Amino acid sequence: MAEFLQFLISGLTVGAVYALVALGFTLIYNASGVVNFAQGEFVMLGGMVTVFASAAGVPLPLAAVVAIVVAVVIGLLLHRLAIEPARGASAVTLIIITIGASILLRGLAAIIFDKQFHKLPGFSGETPIDILGAAVQPQSFWVLGGTAVVVVALYVFLEHTLLGKAVLATAANRLAARLVGINTTTIMALAFGGSAAIGAIAGILVTPITLTNYDVGTLLALKGFAAAMLGGMGNPLGAVVGGLLLGLLEAFGAGYLSSTYKDAFAFLVILIVLFAAPQGLFGRRAVERV
Repeated sequence: MAEFLQFLISGLTVGAVYALVALGFTLIYNASGVVNFAQGEFVMLGGMVTVFASAAGVPLPLAAVVAIVVAVVIGLLLHRLAIEPARGASAVTLIIITIGASILLRGLAAIIFDKQFHKLPGFSGETPIDILGAAVQPQSFWVLGGTAVVVVALYVFLEHTLLGKAVLATAANRLAARLVGINTTTIMALAFGGSAAIGAIAGILVTPITLTNYDVGTLLALKGFAAAMLGGMGNPLGAVVGGLLLGLLEAFGAGYLSSTYKDAFAFLVILIVLFAAPQGLFGRRAVERV
């Protein structure tokens, strides 16, 4: 029972991070139709900027705020300098642009920071908490709680604010949104800034557990994209569920089978699910009138 609980909490913790990355993918995809493969670099920036700002003497809470602001600014610059000039380009071209942006951000991070792994102190200390025999790091509760807060805040923003409804309208039909006076360019910029903030928060929360360096964003972007696809690309609920399922699959696969093939377990099941349901678990089937 203790072993099962250990794997369960570990899977939920890493799954919560995947869920945040997947939410970033979903937010941008809904507003602009772009699959942003630089999303993982926002996670990296959240952790790295917080580490170096904290090392420079900035209090940890303020360092976290600085990291989120830096990520948002870079997200807005990505939209303004790379995505907006390519408006109207094919989906493949936009994907290549985001991959190029990811490579550029990794290179800049390696130059500005370094190539070493770094760690933040746990927000509530490092002493494990015993839960029915399972040793749980206090930071796991920060990750789970922080993810829950982000998900609830995003839901309230989208469903109960005028700006959020403008995002939903843009996602539903961009041309119709423009016709009723919504500035879709501003909405897309907001989506890039919001997804960058979500990614940075994920990086800040998880760095005390998994460490960070300039190159951690690549695998996180792939896992977040897989989670978004598993849940149904464009569906926020699907992004959260897909992330948690992916984390649980990895944890139990590594614990009961072999950690060597942890990533293979996850992607194999995702391929099977998407083969059976290409729209994902919560995606809508596309209907084409002929």
